[in-house]
Amino acid sequence: VVNSALSAWSTSRAGRLEPMVERIATTQYLAAAASVELEAIDDPDFRRLVDVAQYGPGSARRMIGACVAALNGLISLIATAGVLAVLHPVLLPMLILIAAPRGWGAMRVAQERYVSVMSWIEHVRASRLIGNLLTERSAAQEVRLHAVGAFLLSRYQRMAESAEAEQERLASSKALTEWVASALSGLAMAATYGAMFWLILAGHMSLAIAGTAVIAVRTGSASLGGLVMNINQLHEESLYVRDHGRFLTQAAQRTIPAGGNPVPEEIKEIVLDRVTYRYPDRDTAALDQVSLTLPMGSVTAVVGENGSGKSTLMKILSGMLLPQAGALRWGEADVTGLDRFQVFERVSLLTQDFQRWPVTAALNIRLGRPAHAATPQDLQPSVDYAGAGPVIAKLPDGLRSLLARMFRGAIELSGGEWQKVGLARTHWRSSTSQADSVLIVDEPTSALDPEAEIEAFDRIRRLAAPNRAVVLVTHRMSGVRHADRIYVLTHGRLAEHGTHDELIAARGRYAAMFDAQAAQYAPTASIPKPAAPTVADPA
Repeated sequence: VVNSALSAWSTSRAGRLEPMVERIATTQYLAAAASVELEAIDDPDFRRLVDVAQYGPGSARRMIGACVAALNGLISLIATAGVLAVLHPVLLPMLILIAAPRGWGAMRVAQERYVSVMSWIEHVRASRLIGNLLTERSAAQEVRLHAVGAFLLSRYQRMAESAEAEQERLASSKALTEWVASALSGLAMAATYGAMFWLILAGHMSLAIAGTAVIAVRTGSASLGGLVMNINQLHEESLYVRDHGRFLTQAAQRTIPAGGNPVPEEIKEIVLDRVTYRYPDRDTAALDQVSLTLPMGSVTAVVGENGSGKSTLMKILSGMLLPQAGALRWGEADVTGLDRFQVFERVSLLTQDFQRWPVTAALNIRLGRPAHAATPQDLQPSVDYAGAGPVIAKLPDGLRSLLARMFRGAIELSGGEWQKVGLARTHWRSSTSQADSVLIVDEPTSALDPEAEIEAFDRIRRLAAPNRAVVLVTHRMSGVRHADRIYVLTHGRLAEHGTHDELIAARGRYAAMFDAQAAQYAPTASIPKPAAPTVADPA
């Protein structure tokens, strides 16, 4: 009765403790992943560690059950060992000898399985990616129309067969190891019975005691075998928990630092001074001694071909990446000495691949500044400013409609409609702060029709205010001609800058790009060959 009561109590406590431990470990994992520098997310080695560490919370949970089972086994083993020690002291080391091979075999199997999981982690991730592509809605059209489904399925089958071969190898290795361990354990058991037979012949043990010893040895062997298996499980799970801890340690080293000097209340301009940045896996700099100035109240455009460094410049301006050389200054303050989270509070960002949150339309807009409470009436000015009123009006529940096709009753917007929601989110973020700030817009009209594109550019330009600078990053030349200043990037360097009229008159790279796009709308005109870029002196 006492044993049953204690067993029920331990089961109840473990059932409460296990989900709590998993929740805490998972929260630590997610919080650490969400707080590291953007540079860490782009690091393949760190990404692999992120993948490996995801097994840690589940392992931490399973260790609770293994600990309880090991404790119960240890209590039973102590009782059995006490009996054997009373019957004859020589039987106790023989019991350990019986269980030792099983422990060795279990440890070897666990270690080999862990090494396999770590070696195949990227293979498993690639297999899951292919599986998701075959089932996700975003790829459904090309999967069917271009017969990509059969191609991906064949790749998945080959990868699955490789994984199957690895599992077969592990199973064969496990079978061999367990056979050797069982054989050695059997020999130890035979030696134990031989020792008892000798003790009987020598008169050191009676037949009654020997019968009791046989039962005790069998019971102790089973208890010790179970204890070894539980300890082995603890060892195996601890390997994954160790990876979880290693991730938390590295994430702490690469987390965005808290604290720093406050961002000045009034900022006349934001200045990039000879900024250089090179990604760890690249031989050439993404930005090479780039300088530009963003006065408050102005609209500044950054143009250039793909790979010219526009996106990297955007990340530098937003504070997500820090210059490796040169300086980014908010007023007179270098951003490296400022409180980064205060910098983030002063930045609004709208990109062409902005996040389409699987929540309601209202929350999609409010997430521009989630800490700021809002009613549908509070959000309406942002909806109107972005021209998203007709989009919201046609939704079955208006702003309360769920924008996530994977859920029943939800609505999926078109690309152009989503961009209007994104612009409303940007307006909401900008309108809820009166501090000097910067708005960075990266290719915001890629999914809009021509008329909507013209309206969107006009709305974005009107977001410039005495306390806000607007940066427009695009390759659509029609949207930048009214900018106060235009900077042209080529291969990570500043090629030229000026107003639209000045750059057209200079007949440099900007003029060539503008003429090339304009020629597409002229039926009889030929597209001019772009002039070779002339890189401006960074001084």
